[in-house]
Amino acid sequence: MTADPTMTRIGQGVELHHHQGKREAARDLFAQIWDDIGGEQGDPLHVCVLAHSMADVQDDVSRELMWDLRALAAADLVTDEMVARAGVPLSVAGLYPSLHLNVSDCYRKLGDLDRAREYLELARSEIGALGDDEYGRLIRDGLERLSEQLETAT
Repeated sequence: MTADPTMTRIGQGVELHHHQGKREAARDLFAQIWDDIGGEQGDPLHVCVLAHSMADVQDDVSRELMWDLRALAAADLVTDEMVARAGVPLSVAGLYPSLHLNVSDCYRKLGDLDRAREYLELARSEIGALGDDEYGRLIRDGLERLSEQLETAT
């Protein structure tokens, strides 16, 4: 298997954001990649992972939600074969808990608590697709935090 160059570039943007604190640089790189792949017409896995990453670098919650929903729609078009070919260490089912968690959190921030709870329940129902590794624990911890925030919300 050869490395997927688009996934490598997306990974570089994630590195800029999460490890170097260069949110704007990451957003600029993601925007360039988005253009390069043809936006929503691109490879569904690229669209999913890129939109999921782009959501994380938005300053406006409505725009964050827009990107998260794009990622979620693209995930429905991704196959396990695409994921394996790109070298992603998850099944397609493993993509959904994080996607639903992020959508839920956006709805919480926007004050739409019913939708937030709906997406939280979807994420919970899919959490079994994740292993007991660092990524799985990260998503489980996020679900727990969001659940607590929604319990205390009015």
